[in-house]
Amino acid sequence: MTRFEDLPLIEPILRAVREEGYDRPTPIQQQTIRHTLDGRDMLGCAQTGTGKTAAFALPILQRLNSVPAPNPRHVRVLVLSPTRELATQIGDSFARYGRHLPLRHTVVFGGVGQQPQAQALRQGVDILVATPGRLLDLIEQRIAKLDRVGILVLDEADRMLDMGFIHDVRRVIGTLPKKRQTLFFSATLPHDIQTLAKDILTNPVRVEVTPTATTVEKIAQSLYHVDKHGKFPLLRKLLQDPTLQRTLVFTRTKRGANKVAEQLNMNFVKADAIHGNKAQSARERALENFKRGLSRVLVATDIAARGIDVDGVTHVVNYDMPDVPENYVHRIGRTARAGAGGIAIAFCAPDEREELRAVEKLIRLKIPVKAVPAGIAHSAVPTPGAFGSGARPAPLPQHHHPHPQRQSAPPPHAPAPQHSPAPGSPQRPASPPAHPVAGRPPIPRRILWRKRRDR
Repeated sequence: MTRFEDLPLIEPILRAVREEGYDRPTPIQQQTIRHTLDGRDMLGCAQTGTGKTAAFALPILQRLNSVPAPNPRHVRVLVLSPTRELATQIGDSFARYGRHLPLRHTVVFGGVGQQPQAQALRQGVDILVATPGRLLDLIEQRIAKLDRVGILVLDEADRMLDMGFIHDVRRVIGTLPKKRQTLFFSATLPHDIQTLAKDILTNPVRVEVTPTATTVEKIAQSLYHVDKHGKFPLLRKLLQDPTLQRTLVFTRTKRGANKVAEQLNMNFVKADAIHGNKAQSARERALENFKRGLSRVLVATDIAARGIDVDGVTHVVNYDMPDVPENYVHRIGRTARAGAGGIAIAFCAPDEREELRAVEKLIRLKIPVKAVPAGIAHSAVPTPGAFGSGARPAPLPQHHHPHPQRQSAPPPHAPAPQHSPAPGSPQRPASPPAHPVAGRPPIPRRILWRKRRDR
């Protein structure tokens, strides 16, 4: 098997790789590093967690080091990332692998003050890692100058498409020199991403380590059909197992992430939430607590799915099924990092079965179903032809009314009871029938109230 020493990397980089504890390159690193050193454009597709960052960071550091740094320094490498967390981790990777080289880098993203970022750019950097929105702001202010960029890296390009950043990415690319090396990495290759790659790459080398959108084989997946109100009791029950040491929980909404984290803390399980509405300092603190083991559970939304690179994640729980099936791949890819094993658990409520079918179709796998523990509200496992698998529910009985009256009215044809008035008492006119139209059911009170309210 190939070792890092077998690759044409210089000693300072090899020393940094050894200090990080890496001995053998992953498949995408083996196939990418040589071509990147040769200056070729690259189209890389690999499962998340396979070492894509090192695949482009190592050869880029070597290429920059082979040329004397200009004076004054200017941006020579631009790396675009969809999220703050991923941008920060890419910057950390350049810092670790380039610790023995005289190169500078900085990271810019939104959600924080731009003054420190602007100051770093004015002082001069070799490598700029950025999210598209903040970078465009700095370009418009003439703080970020990209007219001499020689290498462009697009990381997690499909995620940028999902988040609506592709237009911003094209605007940024429009400010770059036409003659450059472009490295294009994506976990999946939908049609729009292939179109973008075709527009910006020149005779690229294509590296596809695994089939598009397949999940990591070492992840043991399981599924619980559980009622919506049974999800948290089920999560609490599962967390009673001490093997769930470092657990990542994904929800569909930011509000849901906050609610799950709050409920866990109320049940004496240390948990933090991370999502787009959190301040950058709060997001960094939550991620750091999770890395250091101070929080057992990190609850996140899909926007943070690809920005979480934490070693030793034992379990990933899909508390809500994702709206976009590709996000399932990115979620469970947070475990089984760098060849390790992992466990992925999914909760599926009755109204999420369409999303489940889309996920199973994408990954070409029927996720094994586990029985919900006793005492927790669960839903019936769908069977072919059952409601939830494409069939419609049986119609209600023809005269069934979901809001019956407290007292049943007499049938329309029944005569009103006659009472003889007391002698000498005035005669009252007879009351009209309860239902002047034969066969019409009584009007529910809620409808009568609505009619009065709308007058």
